[in-house]
Amino acid sequence: MLAWALLSAVLWSLAGVGSQRSSLFSNKGFVYGMVGHPVKIYIKLHQTSPVLICMDIDRANKETVDPTYLWIGPNGSTLAVNSQINITNTGELVLKNFMESLSGRYSCTLSYKTIKAETQEETTIKKKYDFLVFVNPFAPGWKSMCNHSADCEDITNHNILKARDRLEEFFRSQADILHHHVNRTIPAMHFIDHSFQVIRIDNCRPGFGKNEALHSNCASCCVVCSPGTFSPDVDVTCQICVSVHVYGAKACP
Repeated sequence: MLAWALLSAVLWSLAGVGSQRSSLFSNKGFVYGMVGHPVKIYIKLHQTSPVLICMDIDRANKETVDPTYLWIGPNGSTLAVNSQINITNTGELVLKNFMESLSGRYSCTLSYKTIKAETQEETTIKKKYDFLVFVNPFAPGWKSMCNHSADCEDITNHNILKARDRLEEFFRSQADILHHHVNRTIPAMHFIDHSFQVIRIDNCRPGFGKNEALHSNCASCCVVCSPGTFSPDVDVTCQICVSVHVYGAKACP
């Protein structure tokens, strides 16, 4: 999570975000599964996930006879619809108000029938799709919230630098008033030209870290710490702790 530090204050810009785009991510916000290959998805904290499809793209383009869908959550139990989980009759899963505790593996088993034209014999086919879903305060895919910028981080940094320039201009104008209107009653202040400085910092919020090995397709992302790790401060990595069994741990018990 790269941001700019203005003097001693760090200015944060949190905007809504979509999920990571890949060859499996359609323009309509659907993410399709892949047989034998878990699909990684990164969702901004407290936002809604894209639509997870219990089907691969090839199967979606074919007729599917009598399909049934079974979604299993990270805890190994069958998912039930509630205020944060929505499952449609066509096997589409949407996760709402996504939090650290919702991170993990979501598996869906698609069952459907094939019928031989010659004998009319029915065969039941089952396919399993895995989605690894992680919460990420600054996930990829900010185009809709960043004026269609190729990189929302550029927009964030631009806004912070713009704030710096406005602060600098404010103090400069006050200094000009003091210089030209000595009788004007305003608070005394002093400003030295070019005294504002910015430095680039790289950190993650507690419970999050960067892991290029685990998240190679999102190496620069601050992703929720996985079970077995924790992050107690604003460091950029999650530390090892075998006694941690949840996502987003901020301490090692």
